Amino acid sequence: MKYIVVLGDGMADEPIAELGDKTPLAYAKTPNMDRLSKLSEVGMVHTIPDGMNPGSDTANLSVMGYDPKKYYSGRSPLEALSIGVPMKDTDIAIRCNIVTISEDDVPFEEKTIIDHSSSEISTEDCAVLLHAVMEQLANETFQFYVGTSYRHCLIWNNGQVVELTPPHDVLGQVIGQYLPKDETLRDMMKKSYDILVNHPINIERKKRGLNPANCCWFWGAGTKPQLSSFEEKTGKKGMMVSAVDLLKGIAVGAGMGVALVEGANGGLHTNYAGKVEAAVKAVTEDGYDFAYIHVEAPDEMGHQGSVERKVQAIEYLDSEVIGPVVAKMEAAGEDFRLLVLPDHPTPVRVRTHTSDNVPYMLYDSTKSQKNTWNYTEADGRESGNFIAEGHKLIDKFLKNEA
Repeated sequence: MKYIVVLGDGMADEPIAELGDKTPLAYAKTPNMDRLSKLSEVGMVHTIPDGMNPGSDTANLSVMGYDPKKYYSGRSPLEALSIGVPMKDTDIAIRCNIVTISEDDVPFEEKTIIDHSSSEISTEDCAVLLHAVMEQLANETFQFYVGTSYRHCLIWNNGQVVELTPPHDVLGQVIGQYLPKDETLRDMMKKSYDILVNHPINIERKKRGLNPANCCWFWGAGTKPQLSSFEEKTGKKGMMVSAVDLLKGIAVGAGMGVALVEGANGGLHTNYAGKVEAAVKAVTEDGYDFAYIHVEAPDEMGHQGSVERKVQAIEYLDSEVIGPVVAKMEAAGEDFRLLVLPDHPTPVRVRTHTSDNVPYMLYDSTKSQKNTWNYTEADGRESGNFIAEGHKLIDKFLKNEA
């Protein structure tokens, strides 16, 4: 038996009036999920432990079977593992987004945050911008490391875990009250704007109608993580397939393999076929038992507040990932189980994560089922299947308890 998780980041949502009071998941054309749902267990799972922030960090740890209350030490440290940062026990890792803030003629603190992803800027362009910041701000205490797209890392030598606000939580708002309380970090953010605002890359981006990547935004501080081995914990040899450093970092910390898929960028138009191929090859040819396919696009579209693009992201997940995975596994003659779910909701209305329960669909190619439900939030609730502790879902998935 082989095991594949397809994780649509932020896919769950609320009913939306312009979709006829349906959620994007219920509204989207998803023939593959519609067919599989009749053959699967559908239910709801609570992935965010009470009292913890609803981030992709805590939520994906839950889905992978790691209780965030035990294993979570901050978001950025997990990403640092993926980037290959040699963290010391005394280091603090901080996420460094390069974001878009308004360029109106007001004091820095009175500017507005417009876009947490700078129009999903490419890694290549953003690396040039980050190096411009590094040349002026990096020192023995603070070191910058290039990540993927707008997502980068700041290491604070002998630093402290300080409370910092995620940029996607405050889109459209004046930034002053959300800036770091730590004077040095706040000053670095302000200086980064002065460095980037007139950078040639940003001048060109504005000519092309793209948001400029004009300010570093610090958040997600934490200490060096200590994850136990996924294989020792589950008995399964696992492979991670994701464009996002956070997921790659969780995999590195858990001793899993990490697939490097060219063209996988975490955006709406990513290399879906390459991700499917990497996952299926891992479990059918390369000796892996378990593959985790993480798709970032639904979350990004939720943050952008775009109903149309979130629906499109879900339809791509169905047509470009779930359909081909099932077809390739069946063609290979492999018995397999498939788990489809979001990590958390990212409702278009609020443009950030929430802690609400999310729907899951668990398919087993060796079991014959005839159900009437679809894979939606409403049908998940009505099914009566509920897992209160998200980190226990993996045991159900891997131990054939469906």
